[in-house]
Amino acid sequence: MKVKMLSRNPDTYVRETKLDLQKVPRNYDPTLHPFEVPREYVRALNATKLERVFAKPFLASLDGHRDGVNCLAKHPKSLATVLSGACDGEVKIWNLSQRKCIRTIQAHEGFVRGICTRFCGTSFFTTVYTGIDHHWKEPLFATCGQQVDIWDEQKTNPICSMTWGFDSISSVKFNPIETFLLGSCASDRNIVLYDMRQATPLKKVILDMRTNTICWNPMEAFIFTAANEDYNLYTFDMRALDTPVMVHMDHVSAVLDVDYSPTGKEFVSASFDKSIRIFPVARSQSREVYHTKRMQHVICVKWTSDNKYIMCGSDEMNIRLWKANASEKLGVLTSREKAAKDYNQKLKEKFQHYPHIKRISRHRHLPKSIYSQIQEQRIMKEARRRKEVNRLKHSKPGSVSIVSKKKKHIVAVVK
Repeated sequence: MKVKMLSRNPDTYVRETKLDLQKVPRNYDPTLHPFEVPREYVRALNATKLERVFAKPFLASLDGHRDGVNCLAKHPKSLATVLSGACDGEVKIWNLSQRKCIRTIQAHEGFVRGICTRFCGTSFFTTVYTGIDHHWKEPLFATCGQQVDIWDEQKTNPICSMTWGFDSISSVKFNPIETFLLGSCASDRNIVLYDMRQATPLKKVILDMRTNTICWNPMEAFIFTAANEDYNLYTFDMRALDTPVMVHMDHVSAVLDVDYSPTGKEFVSASFDKSIRIFPVARSQSREVYHTKRMQHVICVKWTSDNKYIMCGSDEMNIRLWKANASEKLGVLTSREKAAKDYNQKLKEKFQHYPHIKRISRHRHLPKSIYSQIQEQRIMKEARRRKEVNRLKHSKPGSVSIVSKKKKHIVAVVK
């Protein structure tokens, strides 16, 4: 006679204490779970809906300036410290954790057009020129006006001056990785790259319209993004300037400022259309748009060094603090909350291309002015596309050259 016995180890199902969760045995054989994918789809749909429900990105408004906020700077050593410069020459130092101003300095009598901190965090520099930036490792800083000047902190005259053309230069930025490289943008539609070791310009690219500022990717030495007057942002590889790597095009007015996240995977842009947008580097469309009823033209924007917050300064004298991830829960998470968050994130990634989930995750409420401008631009783009198709159709073969969307806005590259 055969006797079959069931043997179970109490360690697999008995709790050690009353506070522990009940252990549930699971068999992951897919044949035993025929409805696993539909169940996961429903969970992904619910997670996407809840993400939009809890998307409340606005955190605080720092008011105290008596004129429009023109520039912002992060402290290199302290996450909670931020500096801001206004159009009346006033500089304020803010504590973000307390959300209050800790010091006010009357730096200039006119606009504070540029502000930057020293790499060690002991001092900061402001300028009434059109732009200023500090070297990431050495006691040097660069200013721009009619030319780009490199200054030593201990000297009263610039140690070298570089120029290419005769128009005023609006912005200059040091590369955070290859620290001897600089990039600048001028009012004659140029983006010029300089090598500080040779004290000469390297190359320049000419666009259709003027570039307001540029920002280097902190993780990839050769990549930078330019904020342009034609409502677009252009990500370039400096080794091949004839074609941008990506054209980012969701704004409906001139883009005034841009700043990268510390991870280098995303950047935030500020626009004259009274909104800020967050773009993934590899995508042409923004993943997020932030706006409020009171926020006017956004002049400057910064992404904090802990990758969690975004600051923007606007015309109506306010600095606003936003969450980088709109639905992120602030504070300490328990292990179960972390596990649920990671699980929901993986589900959303798995089902992100399903139409219903894609529509919910992409939907954003926009101000009426921005929405109507988007519709108008869509009609104009379609008319231009139709005109190009008709011209190509009714022309002699080979007489009309086809130019890609990326190359359309590049006039020339000069070396």
